[in-house]
Amino acid sequence: MSHVVVVGVDGSEPSRAAAEWAAGEAHRSGRPLRMIHAGAAVPFDPTEPGDAVEQVPEPVLAVWDHLASALPGLEISCGHAPGNPAAVLAAAGGREGLVVVGSRGSGGFAGLLVGSIALRTAARAHCPVVLVRAGDGTGVEGDVVVGLDSARSYGDVLSFAFEQASERGAAVRVLESRTRPAGPYLTEAPVDQPEIREALAAAELTRLQDAIAPWCEKYPALRVEAEVTAWPAGRALVEASRGAALTVVGRRTSGLHAAAPWLGGVAHAVLHHAHSPVAVVPHA
Repeated sequence: MSHVVVVGVDGSEPSRAAAEWAAGEAHRSGRPLRMIHAGAAVPFDPTEPGDAVEQVPEPVLAVWDHLASALPGLEISCGHAPGNPAAVLAAAGGREGLVVVGSRGSGGFAGLLVGSIALRTAARAHCPVVLVRAGDGTGVEGDVVVGLDSARSYGDVLSFAFEQASERGAAVRVLESRTRPAGPYLTEAPVDQPEIREALAAAELTRLQDAIAPWCEKYPALRVEAEVTAWPAGRALVEASRGAALTVVGRRTSGLHAAAPWLGGVAHAVLHHAHSPVAVVPHA
């Protein structure tokens, strides 16, 4: 199941939007699409396809038929898989796949909204997870926006963002927040001199440009914009997501208990408020 695009479907409008987005991604990247309707509290074995088509609701089958007709060259399958939806989707994506979910759902994905199954899938999957809302669109043109923290591991996040931009022929906009904590224990004195502030900002921008340089060299045809912002990271990414084709954020995996995966404050904020589909990429 490696290198497959997996999408959770239940017949709702958000899941239909997610399926259309996933189909476009699979078509662009030349990967197969696997539509999964999940439900029932039965353990899921990722080695077993579990594609019992007769258990799939009619609205889901209608989406399958629509996508198969619209993209006749796309390898696409559809079926039911028992078990917890978040666990099912995370297992089906494996480590090399891509999982796509809608922001709300019904039936087997009852209550699927940001903060529920979609968040759990994004928090536990070992591969990137894209959350799509109804109305986000499947062919929206725009930049691929990516949030970066150069003090942490970021290779997987940048690799995903640049690959997405290359597939779409889009530009990449890399944002990093340099906000400082405030309060009585702040050790850095405020910088009042404009020339010093400008010098610090230039140094921070140079550091960010150096961090993304290997990916710029790997994808020389892409237009890349790097920006250091004084806004909090979540706010900056939400604003940058207006008109973006995709917003990419990272999720730490090291040092976290497997039974209690955590997205992090920035990813959580962006998933709730972004104006574009959001990809959450796990990294060390």
